[in-house]
Amino acid sequence: MKKTMADCTCDACMRLKTLADYLVKKSIWIIGGDGWAYDIGFGGLDHVIASGANVNLLVLDTEVYSNTGGQASKSTPMGAVARFAEGGKTLGKKDLGLIAMTYGNVYVGQVAWGADDAQTVKTFIEAESYNGPSIILAYSHCINHGLPDIADGKGGGIEAQRRVVQSGHWPLYRFDPRLLAEGKNPLQVDSKAPVISLEDWAKTETRFSSLMKSNPEVAKKLLDISTRRSKLRLGIMEQLSKLSVE
Repeated sequence: MKKTMADCTCDACMRLKTLADYLVKKSIWIIGGDGWAYDIGFGGLDHVIASGANVNLLVLDTEVYSNTGGQASKSTPMGAVARFAEGGKTLGKKDLGLIAMTYGNVYVGQVAWGADDAQTVKTFIEAESYNGPSIILAYSHCINHGLPDIADGKGGGIEAQRRVVQSGHWPLYRFDPRLLAEGKNPLQVDSKAPVISLEDWAKTETRFSSLMKSNPEVAKKLLDISTRRSKLRLGIMEQLSKLSVE
C-alpha cells in the first residue's frame, strides 16, 4: 500500500504535523443571545465590531432573557409580556442591526432560517468570507413566546419564523460593505412586503395575546404604536436600499 505524508514518520513530516492546525484558516464565531448582545454585553460587542478585526458574531435573538427565566430585554418588542414587563413592554425593540450598519465597514445580516433557509445560508457564507467584523442576527423562537403548537411536533417553531417575517416585524436583509467599493448600495432587503398584519402575528403568540385578554385597551394602544413603527422602519429600510451611491 502506498504511504501518504500522513503516514510518514520522518522528522520533516512530524514537524509539519505539529504545524498543520496553523495552516488552515480558522472560522472564528462569537455566539450569544440577545440579553448579552443588546444589554449586558453590548459595550463589549460594540467594541469588537468597531475594532475592524476579522471576527464573526452570531446573535440568537429570542427577544427575551431565555436562559434566566424570561425577563424582558432591550430586544423585547413593544407590547410583549415578560418578567419585569408583565403589563406589556412599553418601549420599542432596539435595532442592533441598524446600529452596526452605521459604522459602514461591518457586514450585517438578519435571518430567520424557518422563513428563508437559502437566504440564511447565503448570509453565513458572505459573513464568513468578509475580511472584517460581521454580525448576524438570527431570529430564534423560544418557549417564552408561548407558541401553542410548538409541542405537538408539527413544526410550530418553523411556522412562527415564517409568520414573524411575513408580518414585517423581522425583515430579512444583508448589508455588505464590499458592494460600496463596486459603486453599489451595500444594503439588500431580501424579504417581501408584509402579507399579514402585526396584529394577526401577535395573536398567535401568548406573549402578546395574554395582554390582549387581560388588558385589551393597553394591548391595542401598544399594538397600534408598534404597527406604525414597524411600517416606518420597513419604509426607511426600503428607501436606504434604493439610494444611489455613485
